[in-house]
Amino acid sequence: MTQAPSLNSSKQRSSSNKSEPTSPVSARQLALNALRQVHQGAYADVAIDRSLKSQKLDDRDRRLFTEIVYGAVRRQRTLDAAIDALATKPANQQPPNLRVLLHIGLYQILFLDHIPSSAAVDTTVDLAKKNGLTGLAGFVNGLLRKLVRTLEEDATETDGEFNVSAIEKLLKTNDKNRLGIYYSYPDWMTAQWVKQFGQDETEALCEWMNNPPHLDIRLTGRTMQKKELQKALEALDIVVTDIPYAPMGLRLSHSPGGIQELPGFKSGDWIVQDASAQLVGQLVDPQPGETVADVCAAPGGKTVHLAELMQDKGCVIALDKTASRLRKINQNCDRLGLTSVQVKEGDVRLVKDWVNLCDRILVDAPCSGLGTLHRHADARWRQTPETVTQLAELQLEILTAASTWVKPHGKLVYSTCTIHPLENEEVIKNFLAQNPTWQIDPLDPASPLADLATPDGWIQVLPHHHDMDGFFMVRLKKG
Repeated sequence: MTQAPSLNSSKQRSSSNKSEPTSPVSARQLALNALRQVHQGAYADVAIDRSLKSQKLDDRDRRLFTEIVYGAVRRQRTLDAAIDALATKPANQQPPNLRVLLHIGLYQILFLDHIPSSAAVDTTVDLAKKNGLTGLAGFVNGLLRKLVRTLEEDATETDGEFNVSAIEKLLKTNDKNRLGIYYSYPDWMTAQWVKQFGQDETEALCEWMNNPPHLDIRLTGRTMQKKELQKALEALDIVVTDIPYAPMGLRLSHSPGGIQELPGFKSGDWIVQDASAQLVGQLVDPQPGETVADVCAAPGGKTVHLAELMQDKGCVIALDKTASRLRKINQNCDRLGLTSVQVKEGDVRLVKDWVNLCDRILVDAPCSGLGTLHRHADARWRQTPETVTQLAELQLEILTAASTWVKPHGKLVYSTCTIHPLENEEVIKNFLAQNPTWQIDPLDPASPLADLATPDGWIQVLPHHHDMDGFFMVRLKKG
């Protein structure tokens, strides 16, 4: 068995060199409120947005709030396992509000190296007293201090870090559930990854997916040049780096305050888009004057990229069946000054207006999002093997319908942000078996994306290999 890394390799047992964020209780109170909503069924993103609109936090508290909420949701299974080990009643038998409260304290102790353990304990006890749990404050205090003592007793003598074996022993894992409990994923998911990638690769993937997401942007080429934007961002103490395979992409270390206030945003010089998503437009490779359709277009990041690559000459049909999500496409087109995009509401399986009229099609299919679990903290708890199977059936339906829009000798790109083969390779194999006039259009060896192509002709971006969202994409050609 591979030795897993510590839950937080930089978590020190000494708190003498730690600094506590300002107004910590307000940030934690807001986190408690948001986590209650999540445990009642709300999406984590929605709960966070709603909470931040209800109370203004400074940048430091905002980061603490979002880290606690996303982290506690992401690490829910690990935190529940800690409760199981430290309390007489298992986590699922604890009162819901108490369970959420304990998650906040446990998460800080186990995963936030900049929070002193004593502060994590004291502020969680204070939260209990302020939220109708005064009678359980002693229990909260005792459980959290028991965790701190356990970890301190087993800290290594050389560097003061947590002892990995002691943590695994505390969490009471076995060979079957160790990955799921230790890294906080459903067992079916880790079992699927072990089947695909092997044990060591799965460990690396699990760890990568538990990190906060990168902040990637793509320049639009309007007025501001890449070096000019980089210089403006660095003046704000933002570390900016280039992104492999994405010539117009930049990766930002952080965003101080609202991202809309950063240089170049309001003028339409860049858009937020993950590096992997930027590759999709390159693979479509639309040309000026062509008719191109993005048939699952919302929220529109790839749509506007296609229009930019066409120099805003020709026609980009942006189709999506959810009217409310189409507004974002119109907003982006207005901000970026694009006029070639036609936004349409509809389901590609039902719309027949553009049959045999498109030079190129993008099918960025709805999927399980298993390549973006770091970006959507609660997605791992919402997907099941059954939902993956249902999505694969839907994806094949959409792909088959979209293929009828393509002119003879035209091209179609199928992409997803999942790494599950049932939604990727199997969909393509089934489609090609049912449509013999179509074939995979291999990449030119000189293409910047050629290094990412597999021998089968498709591209599989793996997060722990390429340090970007997990994506699948393949270009097909109609005979």
